[in-house]
Amino acid sequence: MLAVALTVGVVWARNKSRGELCTHVEVEVINADSTSFVTPQGVLSDLKGQGISVVGKRMGDIDASDIEEALRISPYLESADIVKCQDGRLLIRVSQLVPVFRVFDGDNSYYVNRAGKHMAATNYYHSDVPVVQGHFTRKYPPTRLLPLIDYVEKDSLLRSLVSMYVVRDTNNILIVPTLSGHVVNMGNASGFENKFAKLRLFYDKVMPKKGWNTYDTISVKWNHQVVATRRVKAVEQVIENNPEDDEQAPDIQTMTVGTAADFKRSEQAEAAKGDNSNAVKEDDPSKTTKKNN
Repeated sequence: MLAVALTVGVVWARNKSRGELCTHVEVEVINADSTSFVTPQGVLSDLKGQGISVVGKRMGDIDASDIEEALRISPYLESADIVKCQDGRLLIRVSQLVPVFRVFDGDNSYYVNRAGKHMAATNYYHSDVPVVQGHFTRKYPPTRLLPLIDYVEKDSLLRSLVSMYVVRDTNNILIVPTLSGHVVNMGNASGFENKFAKLRLFYDKVMPKKGWNTYDTISVKWNHQVVATRRVKAVEQVIENNPEDDEQAPDIQTMTVGTAADFKRSEQAEAAKGDNSNAVKEDDPSKTTKKNN
């Protein structure tokens, strides 16, 4: 009898709730903080702009899934949940978008969250996140950079070193260091642990001897070597890069520095000869000649 009574009570309460009218809508931003850009008024205005009005309707006639979907397509929200309360309230819980980096693409600028959702950057909101310059497509979305950016952000030394990222194509991702005078070509967005290890070795072994303004580009994109391009060039070469191609080989106007073992052997040879000229092998761009057919 108790089970029957409980079932009847639940059914009666449910039918009563479905027959109640929605008296007002309450909006809760669950991740609001000092940099909040989503307000309850803004959420209600968004629903009104899409022709959604629920006040005065029977609770049973309100489709919560339709309201949730209408809010989730907003570029400012990550999620939305609807709760029908028995006191005539419709509770809307929303989560505002959490950007992980900002993209500058020509005249356009937008924030990106972990799911790849875009939110146009405006003067009314600013988030202190990593900056990326480049053009992305459906085939190569900006989220492809997330593993690299996460790796840098988790390392305090690297985080202080990197000022921004420049994506020329899928095989030429540049890092602009806070150390002025050069950029670092990471190649594609894979194997970055080893690439940063080579860069640290280069900074430790080569740059103090050659000078921090000697090279304009330091490339760590190839296995087992660091390729640095000297700042002064006799002929400026422009290489057409296809984003779908594999990583390209170094051009003639580069110098090559080997691995840690190579450095050790070089230093031993230098100590024996008393000469530092073999630590780094360079090509002099001013002596480079071009052969014509």
